[in-house]
Amino acid sequence: RLHLVTWNVGTASPPPDVTSLLQLDSLGPTMDMYVIGLQEVNSRITNFLSDLAFDDPWSIFFMTVLSPLGYIKLSSVRMQGLLLLIFVKHVHLPFIRDVHTHYTRTGLYGYWGNKGGVTIRMSLYGHTVCFMNCHLPAHMENTEQRLDDFEKILEMQFEGENIPSTLDHDVLFWFGDLNFRIADYGIHFVRESINNKRYNLLWEKDQLNMAKKKEAFLQEFTEGPLQFKPTYKFDLYSDVYDTSEKKRKPAWTDRILWRVKNLCQHASKEGEFSEEEQPISVTLDNYISHMSYGISDHKPVTGTFGLELKPLLSDPLVTLSPEGEWSAEHDVLISYSAVPEFPSSAWDWIGLFKVTFRHANDYVTYAWVEDDEISSNKDSKHVYMSTAEIPDTGGEFLLCYYSNNLQSIVGISHPFQIQPNRTLIEKDLTQEENRWIQKPDNLESHDEF
Repeated sequence: RLHLVTWNVGTASPPPDVTSLLQLDSLGPTMDMYVIGLQEVNSRITNFLSDLAFDDPWSIFFMTVLSPLGYIKLSSVRMQGLLLLIFVKHVHLPFIRDVHTHYTRTGLYGYWGNKGGVTIRMSLYGHTVCFMNCHLPAHMENTEQRLDDFEKILEMQFEGENIPSTLDHDVLFWFGDLNFRIADYGIHFVRESINNKRYNLLWEKDQLNMAKKKEAFLQEFTEGPLQFKPTYKFDLYSDVYDTSEKKRKPAWTDRILWRVKNLCQHASKEGEFSEEEQPISVTLDNYISHMSYGISDHKPVTGTFGLELKPLLSDPLVTLSPEGEWSAEHDVLISYSAVPEFPSSAWDWIGLFKVTFRHANDYVTYAWVEDDEISSNKDSKHVYMSTAEIPDTGGEFLLCYYSNNLQSIVGISHPFQIQPNRTLIEKDLTQEENRWIQKPDNLESHDEF
């Protein structure tokens, strides 16, 4: 289950609550992956420079919400106001590989990143999946420029060997503030149709729908029905369309589309899959806007998808586990084994993480797999971790194997307990008790009291 968000946040700070946006109160099964595409994240020069050095407020916000629920930030990419974040459940990490990011500037003839696209691609259980968050040119008359810019973004190439082009991925999701408007109809007809919830009267004059009928490269993209109010342009903190002097005509600027490469034809040629066994399929469960969020003049849009995959990978590259019972009172051992084809490196490491860790660098401590190895045999290897590195308070933790060659976590242990250092805890308690018991020096005893 994949939940995809697109939101032009209009340089605003994160809202107090995103429970409904992320469907965290849903009674159905939990999401496996969150893909969050934002546009117009505050990119004033002071904000942008600090965000380059540290995570930006939106990334921190979503990590704070999702990490306690068992999601980690798999990857992110930022280009000025465009931000794309991907969070996944721990269990999927060993089966996500070859993660790459890219960005394409299209503002000022390609010299400025206020418009363009940011992209993350990956291999998911052996299938290639690509996510593309775009902010295309505004205004009614710029349809052709929007299409030209999108074609330019589609042509970009990821760095690295054997990475398919964007359109050669098994699944491509395209979303963002695409800025397509409702042509021809006047503002009064548009608003009246919206008020009467007769959205279908506007569909045929939606510029993206019109372009899909003419442009071959768009016809392979699918979109759910636009059965929600146009998401632009609203007065702030309201569900009232623009009352300013400009009185912008409402439009479905914020969209989510997807494209599944025709694998049936390819596979039947090679004889790998029969037509009934399509190795990957995408189902849209819902496509809605969220009217309760008013921090910008756009309403966020979400798409919840079911991705059905025939796994081409069934075993992690590395399996690992803590050896014996772990305690903060003594040195500990990690046992791991790798599949024969695993491309190990001297720069690989195993990290100790809290179960609510936020991303791959959010470790408590780590051990180098080669430098800290103490024994090996044909079945497994053992790595040493010093007691000085183990948190004295103990708690619930995970071990993750990070591959330098693949730039990702390729193995993750089950959660396990580390027993606290009782000696230090008892010492701390004793000191605390003594502080309370000791009589302050400046008080004298008075027998009559």
